[in-house]
Amino acid sequence: MSIANEDAPRDEAVCKGVAITLPEGTVRSFDGPVTGAELAASIGPGLAKAALGVAIDGEVRDLSRPIEQDSQVRIITRKDDEALALIRHDAAHVMAQAVQALYPGTQVTIGPSIENGFYYDFARDEAFTPDDLEKIEEKMREIINADMPFEREEWDRNDAIHTFSEMGEKYKAELIQAIPEGEAVSVYRQGDWFDLCRGPHLPSTGHVGTGFKLLKLAGAYWRGDSRNAMLQRIYGTAWRDNKELRVHLHQLEEAEKRDHRRLGREMDLFHFQEEAIGSAFWHHKGWTLYRAIERYMRTRLEAAGYREVKTPTLYDRVLWENSGHWEKFREHMFTVDTEDERTLAVKPMNCPGHVQIFRQGIKSFRDLPLRMAEFGSCHRYEPSGALHGLMRVRAFTQDDAHIFCTEDQITSETQAFCDLLLAIYADFGFEEVVVKFSDRPATRAGEDAVWDKAEGALLEAVKAVGLDYSLNPGEGAFYGPKLEFVLRDAIGRDWQCGTLQVDFVLPERLGAEYVGSDGHKHRPVMLHRAILGSFERFIGILIENYAGRMPLWLSPVQVVVATITDAADSYAAEVHAAFAAAGLRAELDLRNEKINFKVRDHSLAKVPAIAVVGANEIESRTVAVRRLGGKNQEILALAEAVDRLKVEAEPPAGQIRKRGSTVSA
Repeated sequence: MSIANEDAPRDEAVCKGVAITLPEGTVRSFDGPVTGAELAASIGPGLAKAALGVAIDGEVRDLSRPIEQDSQVRIITRKDDEALALIRHDAAHVMAQAVQALYPGTQVTIGPSIENGFYYDFARDEAFTPDDLEKIEEKMREIINADMPFEREEWDRNDAIHTFSEMGEKYKAELIQAIPEGEAVSVYRQGDWFDLCRGPHLPSTGHVGTGFKLLKLAGAYWRGDSRNAMLQRIYGTAWRDNKELRVHLHQLEEAEKRDHRRLGREMDLFHFQEEAIGSAFWHHKGWTLYRAIERYMRTRLEAAGYREVKTPTLYDRVLWENSGHWEKFREHMFTVDTEDERTLAVKPMNCPGHVQIFRQGIKSFRDLPLRMAEFGSCHRYEPSGALHGLMRVRAFTQDDAHIFCTEDQITSETQAFCDLLLAIYADFGFEEVVVKFSDRPATRAGEDAVWDKAEGALLEAVKAVGLDYSLNPGEGAFYGPKLEFVLRDAIGRDWQCGTLQVDFVLPERLGAEYVGSDGHKHRPVMLHRAILGSFERFIGILIENYAGRMPLWLSPVQVVVATITDAADSYAAEVHAAFAAAGLRAELDLRNEKINFKVRDHSLAKVPAIAVVGANEIESRTVAVRRLGGKNQEILALAEAVDRLKVEAEPPAGQIRKRGSTVSA
């Protein structure tokens, strides 16, 4: 077998000098190639001890890899963001070694780091059990305590195929066979165990630390294809230290309590079933919540000068071909072939339909900006394995809108949209918003010159608005760059919801035009924008953010009138009528059950206020108001109780916040 160890001595005679530029701008010169470890040691013993990896011109590499040319270099330590990816990647390798040590004959396949953790897929005849996870964790600690170096080797491709095949690792052999002939194969050792891997890795297993935990078991098809063998996936999480691990595990525990699917059942909001996979069945209470949000959004949009429209659900494929969606988005579209030999597609988005409305009649520059909104019913094919309650569905409604404007209006419209978006988020209880700027993707429509103009216009608008933002390279829509607005919920999770996209491409492709002040025809700029995104997903986020305890204005049932005895039925009906007359969503509970049972029942359903009536309340014409989560009750005159709840149930006024005051980067 041909093996080259990169840590072997180098012929200094043929090495040229290397200049290393550090983050603070200082330059260190070396006679020849230098490893990241050597560079860290030259800076100081403290950094040498803390170093975990090195970023060379932005690319993360092992400390042992030589830097062979002039480069911008940054030493990665445990406090850096990149350290988490290294820790998680190495934790996956340590887990794979532990599994094969405990369960000989198990094949390892693929094991990447992922957000907040890692996983590895294993091929094993016998199923893993939750008890096995504890054994694997213990073995992982042994491997970590052994502090074995991660050593990179380059193998000949054919030798690597032979070696892994001889070991019975057919999945690894298959992966190597996909590597082109003549290309070296990268393998990492930790002690006697080795794995196919591109890297990079930490210096040794000991640097993984103890801040890890194996979480759950799942099934996964080899290479994600249901025609292939089913593998066993073990998920884990890994952090810099035990403190970070405890915080994350607490967040997971909170997330489980707040799971919108469980709360949706308990609150009788919605359900899913196989006969309509990926589509929600909205129950009365859930639809009441949905309509409360829709009414609020409609009021805000009308006040902001939007014109609401309604477009078809089915379009001929010709429209999607003309718009570019057929080429770029076809795999996510539901289609049907008709008897008259036409192919129709269920719309996955509303943009082309809005352009068709804009094209009706002659538009003047005086008509711009034209803000066109729709609560559009869309359908997208999502693989069944990717569906997740309301968070990932196939049928959803977008709070979609498109602003047709001139180039000179991009900045002012961006400013107005951002102000509106931040005010709406604050009304729903989200004060922390992160903004990301996503530029051109690898696969896109339109010429580079058009993209240059679109990206420049959006960047100029963002800076004029005064928003802090981070760059999200290559994640723009296929027709234009975009801003992404990410909310942070009550337990610190981030949710990407709102978007704003600048599009010069679609108006050109679909023939949108207006008559300018010069009397000539021009193409409008099309701003694609959404605030909530998908209604379904946003409602799922709301449920989890509030753990089902919605603000009164959003609660499907705002108050329940509950009796202590049958003698109070008549007065309870009067109280219920008074609440209903005030516009409150009220229910009446006259069941022959003890009041404590009723209170528990309605508390489980997350009803924010329970008005209890009995003999004392009849005599004094009062109600005893119990708040969700509260231990005490407040005795109020009926009129006062009605007035208080009526005021509290009013939707927020929605004042526009000063720009930048609620945005964090």
